Amino acid sequence: MPEVRLIGAAGDQLGIVPTYEAQTQARNAGLDLVEISPTARPPVCRIMDYGKYRYDQSKKEKQNKRSTAATKVKEVQLHPSVGEHDYDVKLRNLKKFLGEGHRVKVALFFRGRENAHKELGFVLMNRVLADIREEGVVEQAPKLMGRNIQMVLNPNPKTRQAAKTAPAG
Repeated sequence: MPEVRLIGAAGDQLGIVPTYEAQTQARNAGLDLVEISPTARPPVCRIMDYGKYRYDQSKKEKQNKRSTAATKVKEVQLHPSVGEHDYDVKLRNLKKFLGEGHRVKVALFFRGRENAHKELGFVLMNRVLADIREEGVVEQAPKLMGRNIQMVLNPNPKTRQAAKTAPAG
């Protein structure tokens, strides 16, 4: 590659220059000559501090990992014969998880003779949906899987935005 299209340290176009001249300019600036687009004709190179660039990239990747790891899938387990107080406790936990921005899997388990009345499970799941319609949205509707009914809920983006913008206190 006898010549390259050169981009300066400030991002300005320096035009097409011989490769040795681009290397000289980079060395004089105390920076590195980095090939950005090798397939272009002529290849595109940029004068930059490559060590600093790699450092910034790793910081961005770590920040992205941190933000994606914050959303976990929490699980709330129910039975069709759940008492009123137990239901309220489970519902409070469900709302808390959704308020924190977590996805929540709601699992309803049938035991013994409860298997004969699967419709009661769907009634309970619909009650849960009605009670959390402000805090969450359905990602996966209630679905019968063997002896369980499962559904997945996501936090409602509208209420999360309102919670972020509301003044604390």
